Amino acid sequence: MSLIEDILTRRSIRRYETKDIPEEVLQQILEAGRQAPSAANRQPIRFVIVKDRDLLKNLCDNLITRFVKYAPVAIVGCADVKSLLTGKWAVVDATIAMQNMVIAAWTLGVGSCWIGACNEEKVKELLKIPDKWKVVALITFGYPAEQPKPRKKKPFDELFSFNSF
Repeated sequence: MSLIEDILTRRSIRRYETKDIPEEVLQQILEAGRQAPSAANRQPIRFVIVKDRDLLKNLCDNLITRFVKYAPVAIVGCADVKSLLTGKWAVVDATIAMQNMVIAAWTLGVGSCWIGACNEEKVKELLKIPDKWKVVALITFGYPAEQPKPRKKKPFDELFSFNSF
């Protein structure tokens, strides 16, 4: 499959096989995030990789979604929004890196799902994330135990215009 096909066929996966992600596969996913661009290459980002079953269950208690506890891995993306010069771009930088991880995972046969709804303070407390860091999102990763159908998308002309809004 080409990279474009991978991007176009990626789906949010909420049910995972009870199979761990091999360390070398996880490292490739993380490296894709590490290589992402950031404003002035300042990299005001940090990721907490959660593999501990108890932590995943406790994360579930602080999220709207309950499937997190069944994922082999969750990654919590954080941004240093107080970073000198580029703090206002830190959330964007973290998001770009996390999307790199999502795409890399899919090309390796690993599914994922973005989660934005969480009690940030409780997640920060649970994972010992310092106050100056903002939790941008959490992404679960695992081998898909489902094959969701494509979701309806807005028409091209509702999303794109040329030379003016």
